[in-house]
Amino acid sequence: MTDTPVETRKAARSQWWDVWDQFKSHKGAMLGAIFFVIILFGVLIGPLLWPYDATTIDIRSRNQGPSWGHPMGTDQLGRDTFARVMIGGRVSLAVGLTAMFIALVLGTFIGVLAGYFKRLDGILMRTTDLFLALPLLPLLLVVIMLFRETLSARFGPEGGIFILMVSAIGITSWMQTARIVRGDVLSLKEREFVLAARSIGTPNRRMITRHVLPNVLSPIMVSATLGIATAIITESSLSFLGLGFPPDFPTWGRLLRDGTDFLQQYPERAIWPGLMISLTVLGVNYMGDGLRDALDPRIRGR
Repeated sequence: MTDTPVETRKAARSQWWDVWDQFKSHKGAMLGAIFFVIILFGVLIGPLLWPYDATTIDIRSRNQGPSWGHPMGTDQLGRDTFARVMIGGRVSLAVGLTAMFIALVLGTFIGVLAGYFKRLDGILMRTTDLFLALPLLPLLLVVIMLFRETLSARFGPEGGIFILMVSAIGITSWMQTARIVRGDVLSLKEREFVLAARSIGTPNRRMITRHVLPNVLSPIMVSATLGIATAIITESSLSFLGLGFPPDFPTWGRLLRDGTDFLQQYPERAIWPGLMISLTVLGVNYMGDGLRDALDPRIRGR
């Protein structure tokens, strides 16, 4: 009597592994992700390991060019530029990530409400169109000029400006996410599993949290990556205009502004922070492109 062959069933492959495989095939996205992770660890851990402090003044070492001791040189007060770039990156990335989170939560909330509840769609989308029609930079300038002194007096110069920057950027950057999420929710409402859940009396709150939100995570994740880049550029623009953090609290935008005063004598002071802004935004944008392709079921698996 021969043994009957037993079929071994392969374990079900998670959809996220397919997403990861597609993301890995995008060379630009992988390079962008690797660079962003290096920058993230560099600004978080680098200042703890680097022997020079970003605020230490050494007049004898001022205006030095790149060397082994100071890879990016020193400024007019002898402060190490590399240490200041790392600290500035920590602040810029913190502003970008926090502002992105605020914009993402606000945009997702408004997009889901507008797409799911028909009676709210008109007023929420007209409000979104109104925000899209507003000139972003002049609006941010007015908001910062109005609330800068009040928040600085209440939370301190650094804390007040941080709260003001992330709030202003987040509240003025949610519109694209809201429109994308609304479009996906409108199509999801007509899907069979949503109609089946509605037919058995599933309440709206449970319908949104269990069936709608998990299926709009793809555009939300793509919007998150692109929102980081937008927030970093906006913060750098405001700091470059002198409306960001105080001069002794470096960010990439502030370092770029300070470097323009010595552009002819020491151009590297403006090159280094500008290069970090450009490469970080480029890496995040490539990550967004890779995520968009990986999360698109029509592309995934090709």
